[in-house]
Amino acid sequence: MINNQQHPLADLNARVREDLSYLNFPPANWSMPVTTEEGHPVSDVVIIGGGMCGLVAWHALARAGIVNMRIVDRAAKGFEGPWLTYARMETLRSPKTLLGPALGVASLSFRAWYTALYGEAEWDELFRIPRPMWMEYLKWYREIMTIPVENDTDVTRILPRPDGLLELTIGNGTEPPIFTRKLVLATGRDGLGEPTIPNFVKGMKRLESWAHSADDIDFERLKGKRIIVIGVGASAVDNAAEALEQGAGEVRLLARRKEMPTINKLMGIGSYGVTAGFAQISPEWRWRLMDYAAKQQTPAPHNSTLRVSQHPNSYFHFDCGICSLKEEGGDVVITTINGRIFRTDFVILGTGFSIDPMSRNELAPFQDRIACWEDRYTPPPGDGNAELGRFPWLNDDFSFTEKEVGTAPWLRDIHCFNYAASVSVGKVSGDIPAISEGALWLARGVAASLFIRDIDYHWEELLAYEKPELDGTEWTDADAPAPVQKTA
Repeated sequence: MINNQQHPLADLNARVREDLSYLNFPPANWSMPVTTEEGHPVSDVVIIGGGMCGLVAWHALARAGIVNMRIVDRAAKGFEGPWLTYARMETLRSPKTLLGPALGVASLSFRAWYTALYGEAEWDELFRIPRPMWMEYLKWYREIMTIPVENDTDVTRILPRPDGLLELTIGNGTEPPIFTRKLVLATGRDGLGEPTIPNFVKGMKRLESWAHSADDIDFERLKGKRIIVIGVGASAVDNAAEALEQGAGEVRLLARRKEMPTINKLMGIGSYGVTAGFAQISPEWRWRLMDYAAKQQTPAPHNSTLRVSQHPNSYFHFDCGICSLKEEGGDVVITTINGRIFRTDFVILGTGFSIDPMSRNELAPFQDRIACWEDRYTPPPGDGNAELGRFPWLNDDFSFTEKEVGTAPWLRDIHCFNYAASVSVGKVSGDIPAISEGALWLARGVAASLFIRDIDYHWEELLAYEKPELDGTEWTDADAPAPVQKTA
């Protein structure tokens, strides 16, 4: 247990608790108690997602004095997020020094956790953070912060109620619903979308002839087989490496580009200025920056690419946009746009994720009412980008906006704290570098909204407050009559 004094993290755990106490954590709850008309308890906030985004969101909201809160995740404990499921890189792309979800508390940083376990010398030798180790750190973060994630809890429908609350259906609806005033979708990379599946695999058997990089792929079954990976981005390269390391006969990566992308463009302006200013610049500039970065394409990391190319049975092919796939004689036959033909045993799609509120079943009652960028902004000729157009148009507190004003007022109570927020407010709700900054914005916005909504309640609390600061013994009224002296 984490309280065991023999635990290697005992000293760090004590330091975290001390640091938090110096920050007056946890503060007292200040929000108005609410129940449904039927008498069911109502949370101020429910967070969907117990991975990195959900944990730091909970921490920031709790530090803001929002105590009446629940956090749920459909995954089993310890398997939240992609780290132990479909993420297949050896190390994180982010530098080891980034602060991630520490939220300004030095003792909560990855470095503090790592050096407590392995020492400063090992830290100096560490290149980048191994992927499974990042998950171990997040487990510790959850435990030391006592974040009450409710695992195996799948929110399948979000229903706006006439009383202004949100009702969350759990699973198939046999469990009691959850009622909340505010909802935070801390649901990661695909939190407002789905894996991108090209039309050319339509009609083919998933997991038998092909799989997406986010699927649960049985690489053992692919030992000795010919594998083709579509794409040369990070997920494509990581899956190619996984297949090679588990004994694939050969792996070929097909890229539609004529050359390998080599420059991570957004690194050129990476700074706190970008983090703080992105959401405040004009829609034209936000679109321009995100569209340019997307079209340039972010390359796979240096070490990930070497992980593939070190195998003599790996091959990179460029200028190979896909024309068609078909199953023929036990093979998958791929024809490229330039006429090349490849025969293989299995195809892995490294095609990433698409953002589109219309793809999310839990939003079905109102998904068509959510405003997207294509509803608010028309890019100049030559800068069109249909994929970016489907990103939601958000307020600066990550809340959804209405496509038609007045038709879905409850959308202001659903906060999109995941990758889909990046076009509206920047990369502060999915990537490690600025996740704490995004969580603070979220907490400030949610707290402000709850206070404003309950202003009548807080007015009554103000009127009713009668705790004396002074008891009358602290001063003397110079103009008061002198007390009468009694004679014997």
